[in-house]
Amino acid sequence: MSTEETPLLSVLAGNPSCQTSTIDVYSRFSTRRKKVVIGLVSWCGLIPFFVNGTFTPSVPQIASDLNTTGSVVNYAISVSWIAASLGGLIGGAYSTFYGRRIIYNYSLPLVALGSMGVAISQNIPMLLCWRFLQALGASPSQVLGAGVIGDIYKLEERGGAMAIFFATILVGPSLAPVAGGWVAFYYSWRIMQASLGVLAILSYFVMFVFFPETSHPGSRGIDKARSQCFNQSGRDIGFVFLNPLRLMLLLRSPILLSISVILSASVMTVFVMLVPLVYTVGERYNISSEALVGLCFLPTGLGNMAGAIVVGRISDYTVVQWRRKRAGVWYPEDRLRVAIVPAATLVPISLIAFGLTVRFIDGTLGLTICLFCLFLNGLGAEMTFGPCAAYLVDIMQSRSAEALAANSGLRSFIVAGGIAIVLPMINCFGIVVTNSVFALVAWLTLILLCVVINYGDRLRAWVDVGFVSVDDN
Repeated sequence: MSTEETPLLSVLAGNPSCQTSTIDVYSRFSTRRKKVVIGLVSWCGLIPFFVNGTFTPSVPQIASDLNTTGSVVNYAISVSWIAASLGGLIGGAYSTFYGRRIIYNYSLPLVALGSMGVAISQNIPMLLCWRFLQALGASPSQVLGAGVIGDIYKLEERGGAMAIFFATILVGPSLAPVAGGWVAFYYSWRIMQASLGVLAILSYFVMFVFFPETSHPGSRGIDKARSQCFNQSGRDIGFVFLNPLRLMLLLRSPILLSISVILSASVMTVFVMLVPLVYTVGERYNISSEALVGLCFLPTGLGNMAGAIVVGRISDYTVVQWRRKRAGVWYPEDRLRVAIVPAATLVPISLIAFGLTVRFIDGTLGLTICLFCLFLNGLGAEMTFGPCAAYLVDIMQSRSAEALAANSGLRSFIVAGGIAIVLPMINCFGIVVTNSVFALVAWLTLILLCVVINYGDRLRAWVDVGFVSVDDN
């Protein structure tokens, strides 16, 4: 039986069957079939957002139902981020070895089981355990979705395809809190969680029937391992055990580590505003209904959607234009130039303005400004996230799911820690100081972004973890 030491992506010298033509590899699916594939992975990509988004507006009701406090229930949110980190790593590792399709077939039933478990939870330990399983199963969908797009779209088309994917899945942050708050208010938070279980089961059957394997022919670890095994013994291999934590070794590359830190800081600004929303905007402006609190999450999701639609095409255009300026020479970091302005302005400034508004401005005017700040923050966060995610796919192509999983793993741990301290910080120092601290961190990571853009070629050469060339894209 093979072990985790079996090479995932090693090139088998002298074996033509494992060599993939980059000319034909992106022509395997028709344009119509590619759109169907994007639709399927986008549908599954919505699930993690609904797992998280439907839970947050229900925190006060869950706390009351389980006889505890909102701060304690918030630990379930942190636990879900830790599970998301592990799930993304597992999904990334095994999708590179076994392919994309099989991961969907195993992860979606876990979401269903975890959701049903959350729905019947009677105490906090039970809630935490089932939330962990629920998030563990949901998390691979986002990593796999971006990886699938890298499988079927070539370099010049990838940003636009990623924009469609992110714009679609980012309907989740808009609708999930509204759905979660509405169902919790008129029915029960348990009904909402059970509904997620039903949704996951339906998604499983749809993916099982209609989703094809998109990994490049001969590029999966299982293909290479089988070829080696047949060449040596004439027998097939058994199940291969992989250590998903090995993917974190990719972060020894300063490029991948820097992008992970940049995205962590950007995403954290969103959760600094959203996680305590019930206790900041809700209490400040006398919004007690879970349904109305859920509506307050809507601007962030709309900002995410708008950002995804705008930034994808711009990033593709930027890559083409800068490549033309260099007489056809491809410099992957050109795509990141699009992220500079939103990372420097929209993300941190909206966070500080939100804190100042909650603290000092009353009534309808204050609420309106807060909602506008949520929109701007969502817009800026996605205009930062989109180019960075597409950049990872560009430079790691066949290992894109692994790179995104490692990125997601570190980001999830950072965000989980941040979520755990947000409410205590607000209670201790106030919302203005808390938001300003996280905005300052976001500004500091802007330095990293500029370093990557200007010195990316040297950083990639410093620690090469399998970066691709233009011929591979």
